[in-house]
Amino acid sequence: YLQTGAYRLSGIMRLTLGCTLVFLLFMWATSALLYFQRMSLAPASVVAYYRGSEQEFAAPRTYGSLLEQSHAHFAMMSMVLLLLTHLAIFIPWPVRLRVTLVIATFGAALLGELAVWLVRFVHPGFAVLKVASFLGLQTGLAILMVGLGWHLTRKSVPAAANTLQVETPATVSRH
Repeated sequence: YLQTGAYRLSGIMRLTLGCTLVFLLFMWATSALLYFQRMSLAPASVVAYYRGSEQEFAAPRTYGSLLEQSHAHFAMMSMVLLLLTHLAIFIPWPVRLRVTLVIATFGAALLGELAVWLVRFVHPGFAVLKVASFLGLQTGLAILMVGLGWHLTRKSVPAAANTLQVETPATVSRH
């Protein structure tokens, strides 16, 4: 159904996928807003947020608060990434690009969560990993959502266009 593009013939399926995409776009935007409300792309801001800052009278994040944050993020990101990467499988892009997007986006999400723990409890130098993984995740999500949006807005392909037609000597002589 998804692989052949037949879902594009169903208005309710396109509506559902389109509405889901709108919610995912808002999730993407609010994720960035939340990040920039607390930190910047400067690794020092990541260190100050997670390890605390005497200058700003900010306490370090506690083990319990990081555990709650990670628990929610692992659950939510697994569902969001499952949905987006699953749908991206059916976008008519090269297989290598789709595989790269799946691995890179899941990898960035995982590294982002692990980097928080590493910054807080191992070494502040891991803040660079947190910034890079945030940018990688946001970029991967954006590419997946734009690709899905592009694919949803394409005109329906007739069923005959989805089949491979091989010209035989008999069909060539008829042309």
